[in-house]
Amino acid sequence: MVRTYREKLFFPQTASSLPCANQLEPWVRAAIPLSRATPSMSDANFRVPPAINEPVLDYAPGTQPRIDLEAAVKATRSEVVEVPIVIGGKEIRTGDTFDVVCPHDHGHVIAKVHKAKAEHVQQAADACRAAVDDWERMPWEHRVSIFLRAAEMLAGPRRMQMNAATMCGQSKTANQAEIDSACELIDFFRFNCEFLREMHEEQPESSPGMWNRVEYRGLEGFVFAVTPFNFTAIAGNLPTAPAMVGNTAIWKPSETSMLSSWRVMQLLQDAGLPDGVINFVPGDGPTIGDAALAHEDLTGLHFTGSTRVFQHLWQSIGNNLTNYRNYPRIVGETGGKDFVFAHPSAEVAPLCTALVRGAFEFQGQKCSAASRAYIPSSVWSSLESELVEQARSIKMGPVEDFSNFMSAVIDKRAFDKIKGYIDFAKESSEAEILVGGECDDSVGYFVQPTVIKTSNPNFKTMVEEIFGPVLTIFVYDDQDLEATLDSCNTASAYALTGAIFAKDRHAVVHLANRLRHAAGNFYINDKPTGAVVGQQPFGGGRASGTNDKAGSRMNLLRWTSVRTIKETFVPPTDYRHPYMG
Repeated sequence: MVRTYREKLFFPQTASSLPCANQLEPWVRAAIPLSRATPSMSDANFRVPPAINEPVLDYAPGTQPRIDLEAAVKATRSEVVEVPIVIGGKEIRTGDTFDVVCPHDHGHVIAKVHKAKAEHVQQAADACRAAVDDWERMPWEHRVSIFLRAAEMLAGPRRMQMNAATMCGQSKTANQAEIDSACELIDFFRFNCEFLREMHEEQPESSPGMWNRVEYRGLEGFVFAVTPFNFTAIAGNLPTAPAMVGNTAIWKPSETSMLSSWRVMQLLQDAGLPDGVINFVPGDGPTIGDAALAHEDLTGLHFTGSTRVFQHLWQSIGNNLTNYRNYPRIVGETGGKDFVFAHPSAEVAPLCTALVRGAFEFQGQKCSAASRAYIPSSVWSSLESELVEQARSIKMGPVEDFSNFMSAVIDKRAFDKIKGYIDFAKESSEAEILVGGECDDSVGYFVQPTVIKTSNPNFKTMVEEIFGPVLTIFVYDDQDLEATLDSCNTASAYALTGAIFAKDRHAVVHLANRLRHAAGNFYINDKPTGAVVGQQPFGGGRASGTNDKAGSRMNLLRWTSVRTIKETFVPPTDYRHPYMG
């Protein structure tokens, strides 16, 4: 049964006020030690509460959620939060800080973050080693209970604070924050608990006289979680998914999403996560990364970010391979150059809506954002004016104004990169800017929603990742369908998401087969964004990553080391086989 927003707001508040393990006095904790000799408190075969996707609140004017979120945004903008390093449950302040600003108002500071050094990575690795024995021996149902509690706290009393941090720190609209920092993160916590239960239930067959079974252990060492700015939910999932199955983690959050990441860390602590299981280590990427990847205890890399950085980290792991006690697991989701391919039978209205939402929601800063489109000339004649009109009608501005559809891109570096691509298109004889193309960073990092039309299917903005509100259109002759499919499949190095639009079912089958390896998440008559945990496991191949599907059991399996156990009830007592008689 789905509870109302008010019920969700009320009931978890009582639970969240109860003391968690980290809040108890030391003498109380000492009186209730976790027995390492007893793996479980019960022989019951536990089933976690069924995972249901968290309902999305619409924040319509006059509703209580809207009133509460507006108040939370105002409160977030009114303070400067000090964000420490957290190692072994202890907060560390180095005094060497950097500012976190609102991208849509880059003169407004909302947080100051203490930067970690290489020595803190060593301390975090020590904290992981100190915590792992108790953590992996904790019965799985008690591990997942922590994350189930975090989900309930986030669904109720922490929802508005988390969404406000994401809105102010990452310039997401109320809708984009709600589906990310509330709903998707709640879904990750709930569904991963259910996936873990399903894993434990998967057991081998046994022949007469013996019992075969498997146990799902954590890895030996720590998992290094490197998280992106664009999704608070991904930032929360990358360290917690490995932790849930018994691992410890060092979490290096993105410098441009520090406030929301800190709120996630606080949520986990308040839900009862033991000290040292996840260690929060913000700072310079190369400084933190080099120290973590050189450590002998590294047992895995869980990464979301750019392809270039992921390739560098993978290469660093290879260079350090002889230093490790294990072969590290490497799981990464990186860039995308996501496509929309329209067949001549495509319907114009849903295609237009998919292009606008897919390309311009959250300023095109989704790994899955529609960035290139292949449109047949027979469809383009009807689509062009409607697409231009809708893109021109988009209202852009600060997220505090709930009537805005778009806001600013994340920082100056992103702004300059996106502007560079737009300027290149302006100067090229192979491209025409149909709408948008203006950029202004005087107050915030604002880039207008931009549609480029090109005569070259291999044009720069058709093949390179931009990560901004820029959509490039290639119009093909209807009779050139096959050649255009070849171009869509091979022009870009990425294979993350893609969408096809066709009314003709034979065409749907044909396009899906021709583009079989072009996208790990494939959409039919829908935009290529908006994957839902438990419904569309997310990830892609080629230069887009290892396709280990966040939001599914497949991802959790990567963080386990399976032990096979065979028990023979009546062992043989003579080495001789019957055939020897």
